[in-house]
Amino acid sequence: MKLPNAEQMRRIDQCAINEFGIPGLVLMENAGLGTVLLMDRMYGPLNKKTVPILVGPGNNGGDGLVIARHLYQRGCTPILIYLIDPEQLQGDSAINFGIVKKLNLEAHICNTKKQINNVIQLLQHSELHFGPIRVIVDALFGTGLQRNLKDRFKLCVDLINHFSKARNIPIIAVDTPSGLDSNNGNILGTCIQADATATYGCAKIGQLMPDSSGFTGHLEVIDIGIPPKAVDRGAIHVSSIDHNMCRELLGNLRRTPNSHKGTYGHLLLVAGSSGKSGAAILAGRGAILSGCGLVTLCAPAELNTIFETSLIEAMTLPLPHSKSVFSADDSETISNQLDDKNCLVIGPGLGQDKVTADLVMDLYESVQIPIIIDADAINILAAHKDNLPVPSGPRILTPHPGEMARLLAISPSEVQADRLKASRLCYQQYRSSKAELVVILKGAATLVADDEHQYVCPTGNSAMAAGGMGDVLSGLIGSLICQGLSPLSAGCLGVYLHGCSGNRLLKKKGVGFSAAELANELPHARKTLEEQS
Repeated sequence: MKLPNAEQMRRIDQCAINEFGIPGLVLMENAGLGTVLLMDRMYGPLNKKTVPILVGPGNNGGDGLVIARHLYQRGCTPILIYLIDPEQLQGDSAINFGIVKKLNLEAHICNTKKQINNVIQLLQHSELHFGPIRVIVDALFGTGLQRNLKDRFKLCVDLINHFSKARNIPIIAVDTPSGLDSNNGNILGTCIQADATATYGCAKIGQLMPDSSGFTGHLEVIDIGIPPKAVDRGAIHVSSIDHNMCRELLGNLRRTPNSHKGTYGHLLLVAGSSGKSGAAILAGRGAILSGCGLVTLCAPAELNTIFETSLIEAMTLPLPHSKSVFSADDSETISNQLDDKNCLVIGPGLGQDKVTADLVMDLYESVQIPIIIDADAINILAAHKDNLPVPSGPRILTPHPGEMARLLAISPSEVQADRLKASRLCYQQYRSSKAELVVILKGAATLVADDEHQYVCPTGNSAMAAGGMGDVLSGLIGSLICQGLSPLSAGCLGVYLHGCSGNRLLKKKGVGFSAAELANELPHARKTLEEQS
């Protein structure tokens, strides 16, 4: 599912109107009707109910007027609250204002702060005269908003949020919650806290970002009649990783009866150190439980017994020169193991000793198969970012926001303020003309990026904010590469399955499940995805 920004969505709308000849009035009608149908499904029949509609400038306000008309036709009492002078509306919005004006719908103009302060009293008065309020419609501002809400608009949003929460009355947002930056999910001063958002044509980037979920609520994409070809012409480079995409990728991994363990690849892990051996074991579990044929853990001598007894399905490679941490003196031993391996995972629980850092840099430069670079290996790269060697093969970086901040020499808050920008910058700074690079920025709304595209993962939850989850993910992605997917495809499917497993556990157990439990859930998540239509 493609995710346009505000400017791209504007161009898509104009393409539908100017190149395909679909009148804007038709798109607006479809948007309003589609929203009312969604309200019917979510909140039941609205006849004999009262529905306040906040009307702002532009097409968003016009959508609200269409909604008012269709609600009226269903026996509902819409209460129009104009935060602008409706006589100043233009274009399609003005046409719809002319229609509702002739219907003599209940309407109030509240375009001063003094009038806004009376909005709650107005709503209470409406309930006494017309019946209980079932839902509030936010049709103030759409995806084009790029400035902070101020004055009467900010006051109104804050009052409506408080009223909605105090009275347990849901809010449905028209296209996007007023005050949400649809380009990055940032809050523009204040924002409507919607229980549901009816967005038109395409979901927007900002609606899937981490900080926006508490404002967007349930997100429903309404088909308003924009031709797919118009969307294709939008030159959109950000997409959501969706169910259909992942089912197709899993189809590429379909197994044949005459296959064997060698068919599904061999993963090599360079992970763990004294006190952090669990990270290596979790990465190995993520690989094994997602279908990798063979897994070998490189083992510092003092950890070999732990590895062998904790992950009995895997093989180990004891290293002669590494005691409790990995040493660059074992670089040749590791390299000699790579001829029959399909992917290398390096970093979980690795530590950042000087001898370990030398090993990471050597392998980063010399290894020709794909390398998943995670955790401490990322921190080592960040410390050497000014003199990084040219890699000999594909590299997949999997930083969380703190590690991404170190890679870019900025603060974690700057990363989180614009995750799309951060992942693009990381790709630009660490790419090489000789080797493929994929950047996976972990966290809520995990991002997977290459040179042309960015993919947003919609699965996962806050209960996954626990130690070891990223270790499982690195093994999972490495496993999918071993089974035949490209680094980009493995990254997209890996983060999606990882999040699905977390969602299944949250539903079954609630908060408090472990990374090991999530690894155990991977086969079930994969099976469910394969079986769903």
